[in-house]
Amino acid sequence: MEQERSLRTRAGIAAAVVFLSIYGMGALRVEALSNPSDQFASYLLRPDVITIDTLTVFGKLERPPVAFLHDKHTDTLKKKNKDCMTCHLSENERLSPKFKRLEDTGRKAVMDIYHNNCITCHAEMRAAGEKAGPIVCGQCHPKKPLIMSSGVPMSFDKSLHYRHSTAQKDKCERCHHEYDPQSQELVYVKDKEGTCRYCHKQKTEVLESETRISMRLASHVACIDCHRKTLAKDMTAGPVRCSGCHDIEQQIKIEKVDKVPRMKRNQPDVVLIKTNDKEGLKNRMYRVPFSHKAHEKYNDTCRVCHHADLKSCVSCHSLEGKKEGNHIMLEQAMHQLDSKLSCIGCHKTVQQDQRCAGCHAFLAKGRKQASSYCMKCHMAPPPESTGVLNQAGEARLARMIPEIWQAIFGISYDVDMPEKVVIKELVDRYEPVEFKHRQIIQEVRKRINGSSLAAYFHPSEATLCQGCHHNSPTAGKPPRCANCHGKPFKERYLFVPGLRGAYHRQCMGCHDQMGIEKPVNVECAGCHVERKLPNRH
Repeated sequence: MEQERSLRTRAGIAAAVVFLSIYGMGALRVEALSNPSDQFASYLLRPDVITIDTLTVFGKLERPPVAFLHDKHTDTLKKKNKDCMTCHLSENERLSPKFKRLEDTGRKAVMDIYHNNCITCHAEMRAAGEKAGPIVCGQCHPKKPLIMSSGVPMSFDKSLHYRHSTAQKDKCERCHHEYDPQSQELVYVKDKEGTCRYCHKQKTEVLESETRISMRLASHVACIDCHRKTLAKDMTAGPVRCSGCHDIEQQIKIEKVDKVPRMKRNQPDVVLIKTNDKEGLKNRMYRVPFSHKAHEKYNDTCRVCHHADLKSCVSCHSLEGKKEGNHIMLEQAMHQLDSKLSCIGCHKTVQQDQRCAGCHAFLAKGRKQASSYCMKCHMAPPPESTGVLNQAGEARLARMIPEIWQAIFGISYDVDMPEKVVIKELVDRYEPVEFKHRQIIQEVRKRINGSSLAAYFHPSEATLCQGCHHNSPTAGKPPRCANCHGKPFKERYLFVPGLRGAYHRQCMGCHDQMGIEKPVNVECAGCHVERKLPNRH
């Protein structure tokens, strides 16, 4: 019985997902519950649902939490010429996020605040013949919730940041602050601005010197307060209703700035990523010149790389690892394949793009790269013959090394690229396949045009060859497929597919990954011409 009920629940959720994908979130945002017997249709979806479970700070709840519709109450108050001050007290000229109080003094006191004010208000409205909320315990605290949130998280990307900084005339102190333990006040420190999430975590933290409220509370207190005060001046401002930020349809309507100017924070254009090896440990790799300016263009926030603070990576991730960086060593922080915070991991994520996946989806995962691949980042410093550059300082070295590397150490290959290749090793039922070799390479090059990452790691046609010739070194004349793949396969290398399997996996897989319609999922004749066998009679 329990298994059957679970299956019905999952089926209902699956049906809702299909429904949402066809009709959108707005289709379920209705007051009428047409079919209460339906497993999922009995839910009411709204973006303004706030779960009131305040008493959890005092222990286990005696009753289920309350699903509170914030926008609905705001709209009702507006009709009565009332505002947020009806429910929220003011603290330091800002509204407290708590209901009718500034602090949680005790379980009974908080419970009485809710019961006395909410129930009294509802009762008065009913007595006046108006539509009002519930006054019975079970209607506020239902065992089975009838309301679910359709709200989505709000992202403050660099487009919104630029719009706000422009509106505030670059007065960063309006939002950015630090806590000064001596004065026990919030202060602004120029050129030390960081994302709010560096201090305000997912949950409120009670520290020795201060209490840091959660990111959710901090953003609602600061943002909504600013929007309210701006609107009071009859000026254009952001939303003050839940749906204005958390309704997916409203988020789509938010104006986007196409070309956002670079953020002003005295950040370097280029840096040398180094180890700060003060213990005398031997550093076996060259330092990495990193274009900070170029990477800024492709990300919405500094937290993509600087996930804890805006200090250099080595401040937390040392050669040996230390507590501040969860004992993740510098080499791991830069090279972990399964982390989007690492350089290699981020690049691997980009390689999943349809333009790149045709080749990269079939390259061996985690295999050791050739030294030339490592040297794309770990570039050799300029030789002493270049004179003054050796003493030019790190910033200039970081700018010049890539150019010097290209001029002095760069390796180019003469690619002997045939126009066509005839694949005839597997002729039995079909005629040989005429593979349009040069056309394929040109199409791959065309697809990755516009990608700075692809252009950097594929400077010549020879590097593109590795998409198919995947286990061979970068060279102008890579080996043939049959050099590695046997017919049908090599018994000593069971994990290496046979030649027939390798061709079909590589060709059809590439078409599938890159979204090429033909000849994926078609009959064999899409590529092969059936061979006419001689008549034996």
